[in-house]
Amino acid sequence: MSFFRFIVSKSFLRQIVIASVGLVVFVFLLKWWLGYTTNHNQKIEVPDLNRMSLSDVKMTLENLNLDFIVIDSASYNPNYPKRSVIEQFPEAGDFVKEKRKIYLTLNPSKYRDITIPDLNGRTKRQAISQLQSIGFKIGEFTTVRDIGKDVVRGLKFEGKSLKSGKKLPKNSVIDLVLGDGKGG
Repeated sequence: MSFFRFIVSKSFLRQIVIASVGLVVFVFLLKWWLGYTTNHNQKIEVPDLNRMSLSDVKMTLENLNLDFIVIDSASYNPNYPKRSVIEQFPEAGDFVKEKRKIYLTLNPSKYRDITIPDLNGRTKRQAISQLQSIGFKIGEFTTVRDIGKDVVRGLKFEGKSLKSGKKLPKNSVIDLVLGDGKGG
């Protein structure tokens, strides 16, 4: 019975009221402090940085009190200027707070270099599919006297013979030298 008396006593009820008021005051102070320190209701619209060079991006974002980080260089896209912005996050039109970092993906200055595989002795079909799958384009076909018909006997780039292991930019046009099948 003494526990029930304690719960309904004036001192216990007074402590409950003081604790409740203290909690409400604490929550309001916390809410005000968080709004002040996190710049609540501040909005800066992210500009469209596509096709901009890094120097233009830096100037544009400094004027808006924003930062940027280059996270990647994508595959070369000939439709964009070299070393310009291809993608950004957050995207143009989104709203951010000051000093927010904008993550950028840049267009490299050229296609990446790819190693020429050893295709000597492969069939024309195998060579074409392998070269196209790694990013090369197929040019002209020339023949040399050989026992194997449509068997690769060499590769050329801009009229010069290629050796396996050499590197060329992606999308380079490679000519195939094939056997004519009329004997050696």
